[in-house]
Amino acid sequence: MEKIKEANMNSNSEDVVAARQLARKMAEELGFGLADQTRITAAVSELSRNIYLYAGKGRVVIKAISQSTKKGIEVVAEDKGPGIPDIDLAMQDGYSTSNSLGQGLPGTKRLMDEFEIKSQVGAGTTVTIRKWLT
Repeated sequence: MEKIKEANMNSNSEDVVAARQLARKMAEELGFGLADQTRITAAVSELSRNIYLYAGKGRVVIKAISQSTKKGIEVVAEDKGPGIPDIDLAMQDGYSTSNSLGQGLPGTKRLMDEFEIKSQVGAGTTVTIRKWLT
């Protein structure tokens, strides 16, 4: 049975909390230790917060994954917002368009084992992150 949880983001800061809670619960169910649960939760918090701040609406899909003998968690955060005009710039530590610390996307990448980002100006952004059980 495939485990999938989804949080819809609808311009509400409580949706960020809901996405975090779903991620923590799934990570715990999959057997991640407390440190990795915290990393996964922090990464989902950053991605869902970006949807809330920049796109207003989107969704965060969290699912159990397996590859060969590995098991893990995958999170896909997607929106139909304004998109990111310069992904390389957005991935630099300290870069921010909202007067934050600019650690969101690069920090998320550091917290997870795999990180992919696709964005098109005017069409939205999709970020996929994965963490594998060790």
